[in-house]
Amino acid sequence: MIKRNIFTIAFAVTAAIFSSNLQAKVTVFAAASFNNALEEVAANYKKANSNSEVVLSFASSSVLARQIDSGAPADIFVSADQKWMNFLAEKNNIEPTTRVDLVGNSLVMIAPKESDIEKVDLTNPDWQKRLDGTFLAVGDPDHVPAGIYAKTAFTYLKQWDMLEKKLARADNVRKALLLVEKAESPLGVVYATDASVGKNVKVVATFPAESHPPVEYPAAILKGKENAETKSFFDYMQSDAAKEVYKKYGFKVK
Repeated sequence: MIKRNIFTIAFAVTAAIFSSNLQAKVTVFAAASFNNALEEVAANYKKANSNSEVVLSFASSSVLARQIDSGAPADIFVSADQKWMNFLAEKNNIEPTTRVDLVGNSLVMIAPKESDIEKVDLTNPDWQKRLDGTFLAVGDPDHVPAGIYAKTAFTYLKQWDMLEKKLARADNVRKALLLVEKAESPLGVVYATDASVGKNVKVVATFPAESHPPVEYPAAILKGKENAETKSFFDYMQSDAAKEVYKKYGFKVK
């Protein structure tokens, strides 16, 4: 009886290990604006690698970077700007040789689709009259990459001082998009890719490229997570097949 119990336990342990190996899991923390594209890339990867599981977690890059620094169990990080990847690099939280700039994006101003606003001249501060006591939806410029880009752009356009108190500060760019979708804000600043997947919004202006640093999405494998399964999905994220998905959603690829 004792031998049988030992055999049963050993078999159960072996089966659990075997099952775990069959369902290797990769956890990716990624900027909220990368949601739709990365979900499709992960789904395509799963079709070709049925024994793999990819878990995606989306939020503001700043929130995710801080969670990773606090020990959150992620394998890959995709930021919507260089600042928060640099933050993790300085704290030795990434494998530096894996760091790549995955895609690029553009910064745009949007309005509700039914709005009478068709075009905004960003170089003329008179556009702010369209706010009319309401607020401009934007990612919080204190920590959300889209908001940081927006602050830089409006500073370049010499409009930040008069605009700073007219902001509806969202904790990620998708929430800023939602405020405009619901017509709770008459205008908002998001990425071009957010506008392309947004419901009931239209682009009314594109920020001059020289008004802010290039919108880049760096990606890296996190420290100590450079195993075969993580590297496999990380490589797939940079593949031609993945790039076609990114382009479909409006991202810029090399």
